[in-house]
Amino acid sequence: MKFKNAFLSLTISATLLIIACEKTEVSTATTASITALSCSSTTFSATPTAGTAFTGTATVPYTGGNGAAYAAGTAVASTGVTGLTATLAAGTLASGAGTVTFAITGTPSAAGTAAFAVTVGGQSCSFSLTVSAAGGATTDCSSKTGVEQIVCLADAFKATLSASQIATLQLDYTFANIKTWSNLPAAMSARKGLKFSTLSATQLAAAKALVEAMTKSSVANEGYDEVKQIWAADDWLVSDGKANSDYGSGNYYIAFFGTPSTTGTFEIMETGHHKTVANTYTNGALVAATPHFVAVEPISWTTGGVTYAPVSQETDAMKALLASLSATQLATAKSSSSFSDIILSPGKEWQFPTTYTGLVCSGLTDAQKTLAINVIKTYTNDIDAASAAKFLALYTSEIDKTYITYAGTGNMNTKGDYFRIDGPHVWIELSQNGGVIYSGPHPHSVWRDRVSDYAGTNK
Repeated sequence: MKFKNAFLSLTISATLLIIACEKTEVSTATTASITALSCSSTTFSATPTAGTAFTGTATVPYTGGNGAAYAAGTAVASTGVTGLTATLAAGTLASGAGTVTFAITGTPSAAGTAAFAVTVGGQSCSFSLTVSAAGGATTDCSSKTGVEQIVCLADAFKATLSASQIATLQLDYTFANIKTWSNLPAAMSARKGLKFSTLSATQLAAAKALVEAMTKSSVANEGYDEVKQIWAADDWLVSDGKANSDYGSGNYYIAFFGTPSTTGTFEIMETGHHKTVANTYTNGALVAATPHFVAVEPISWTTGGVTYAPVSQETDAMKALLASLSATQLATAKSSSSFSDIILSPGKEWQFPTTYTGLVCSGLTDAQKTLAINVIKTYTNDIDAASAAKFLALYTSEIDKTYITYAGTGNMNTKGDYFRIDGPHVWIELSQNGGVIYSGPHPHSVWRDRVSDYAGTNK
């Protein structure tokens, strides 16, 4: 009887132990979770073609994985370009950083961008896959206007690129990314995006078509005309044997921050040694065209019987305004400081002076105010006509609260000459620095906006 009771007690204890173990296994089951999913860094195994069946993969990085297993997901249909689906493959998260894989299948309906809104481990984001045009045909964006044309050309450019190139081109819209421009050669100050010299002829033509649309001015020697002349000046330095290969138009970069779309916010930046175009678009409108930087060396040159001077309209307009001022007005406008460069150079973000100095435009005659507005036009004319009119109307409405400052000779063609227009929004500077390769003046100039610089991001 004692043996039987002992056996019964042992059996009950074993049963309880099994139950306890089973309960322990159930209570420690873990749901897969991550802290961040980086769709902007997605890489693709191949590029699909419109109208052609496609099978490939998308690899998306994550951080903060908890090491748990996860099941295969359900198919997520593409938007924008339809006809594709993305399905999460089953796997196990790393403890920390890792990647997840989606199978991409289907037949894309058209060329352009297919977007997929995905969720993994409690985190959601959207990645974009470029779909090439069928038969290698180019996308015709000529019938579109405004931001719709910009988006069309951006998609057409992406359609010429490999998946790895797109990953380099298209980055997150963050202040850390969008502030990466410089007035130094690219070899001395790293840029983001794709370098022109790494692109094929087809890819480079598509990139330049996009830059042209961003800067398509209705005024000669402004906008894209000015951009091309700046590129040509940098090439001239190399071809003339005065500068090494760190100069030249091949050292310019193009980058997308955010996904070009008629909804949401994105920026397209073209940047290099002597020109930066940084246009930010929100919900189908250009909301910021600054910082917009221009410099040139030599200040002018002649080739093929044609003389080029891409910054001459700016300096001529400044000189005309200063020449219209009376002696008293000039004395008020002249700064007691000397300037070796512009104040709001790269890296000087939101460091506008808190006090206005110089000659306030409210005291100018109507003719003089027109000359001041003409100076502003030489900068707003570097973007498309509709957007230029919008910015110019704002700056004109504030002209009585806008100040003129200058230093140096006032002729705007000598080292040390400096000019500034500073208003509630508009900020324009030009400084005649000394040449680095050639002797003589070397202008640095910038158009910025006290309110909408970088679309107000991180202000």
